[in-house]
Amino acid sequence: MITLYDADRCPYCARVRIVLAEKGIEYETVEIDLDDRPRWIYEKNPLGRVPILEEDTFVLAESAVIDEYLDERYPDPPLWPADAAERALGRMLVFRFDELSRPYYALRRGDDGARERLDAALATLDLVLQERLFLSGREFGLADIAYAPWILRARDRMDVDLQRFPALSEWVGRLERRPSIAAELDVVASL
Repeated sequence: MITLYDADRCPYCARVRIVLAEKGIEYETVEIDLDDRPRWIYEKNPLGRVPILEEDTFVLAESAVIDEYLDERYPDPPLWPADAAERALGRMLVFRFDELSRPYYALRRGDDGARERLDAALATLDLVLQERLFLSGREFGLADIAYAPWILRARDRMDVDLQRFPALSEWVGRLERRPSIAAELDVVASL
């Protein structure tokens, strides 16, 4: 049985929850209080961060790595496109994720100029989505999952207006029809 060391408010954990839902994988959850982390969590991840996935004696941290592992370990449905070029472009977006996360967290902290930097990152994603239906290519996949938790939280918790980015807004509409994303929207609403 898979165990996910999780925190509802953590968008990195949301990535893994979405993949588990997309794959239909059953798992147990151990909720971690991020304001009062148990000492033992550092034995599972020396950085003390979640998510952590544990399967038997195998322990893995870092959401993007966990997502890749789950996609390879449980190949149906695949969350990367069969086309190598689309897969590479999707992986490049995941690799460059900090271009969104840095201004997102700066805005949460209230840093000067953060809103403009986040808007610039959203505009970049909007351009990408003008060329294709999903960040992962023609089909929903891991690149979409890498970004969705932050976009949803920015919109629903930080009052970021996505309507100014039409392709991005349409993408969010497509995502919201997926049960895995709808479940995450419920989590975001409960925060």
